[in-house]
Amino acid sequence: MARSGKTTLQATLVGCIAILLWGLLAFLTQLAGSIPPFQLLATCFTLAFGVMLVKWYFCGQSIRSIANQPMLAWLVGIGGLFGYHAFYFVALSKAPVLEASLIAYLWPLLIVLFSAFLPGERLYIRHLIGVVLSLFGCWLLLGGADSDFDLGYLDGYLAAICCALIWAVYSVAGRWVSQVPTDTVGLFCGVCALLGWISHLFWEDTIWPQSGLQWLGIVGLALGPLGVAFFAWDYGVKRGDLQMLGVLSYAAPLISTGILILFTDIEATAAVYLACGAIVGGALVASMGGLLFRKLKGNRVRERLT
Repeated sequence: MARSGKTTLQATLVGCIAILLWGLLAFLTQLAGSIPPFQLLATCFTLAFGVMLVKWYFCGQSIRSIANQPMLAWLVGIGGLFGYHAFYFVALSKAPVLEASLIAYLWPLLIVLFSAFLPGERLYIRHLIGVVLSLFGCWLLLGGADSDFDLGYLDGYLAAICCALIWAVYSVAGRWVSQVPTDTVGLFCGVCALLGWISHLFWEDTIWPQSGLQWLGIVGLALGPLGVAFFAWDYGVKRGDLQMLGVLSYAAPLISTGILILFTDIEATAAVYLACGAIVGGALVASMGGLLFRKLKGNRVRERLT
């Protein structure tokens, strides 16, 4: 079904909510403290699922009808949400954080590239220029020239590549199951919570939060980056401008760095300001090119009419 320009813009803006919330991920994870990764993931997904249960109850929605979705939707949803985080944790455990994060953050670039193969979508040079500029900014934020890729960490790098591939495929595949309601993400969270608890029991020791501040971080993660963000992203990638969302996703590490500078002892550097310019510039190139194209097209149409 064709999407109007207004509907696409609104959905893209909803998708941007996810990007803003993912910018809080590092700060809230820091607040949560030294909770084992799978335990943290399982706890957050459990809380997110619990919030949706309350919502469905008060709205009189049938869980059975929400769950009655094609098998492809379940595979895409659970594989994307749980698969990405599982490989991300493996990557961080087997490779330096800076290098693993940079590789994992190839997913916005892959979204822009993969989305060109969707029906009705085209890849423009402005998308490629914008995403490369933003990727350069992300590289600066995550260490820049200080990054040192050592083949001794190959297992971690391969896991990070899997992260990028899984999230890119999950995002683009949302168009294949665009008829599936966004509320279904709540059920995906429930299944991911179960898988997270199983993984935790097998591979981790349980460490419960020791302070109210840690619980605040966990609840914040469950309601934001590991909660509402998934619903906003699902809506955005299914109905919005997927390529633009891919480029704008590089704002997440920029927002994250800004928040850490404001609320922790991290200091702003020239590299941060340069990264900011590159990421913002990339987004402008990707978006303004389209606006200019539509303006020129509109002028040509008016010329023909007159």
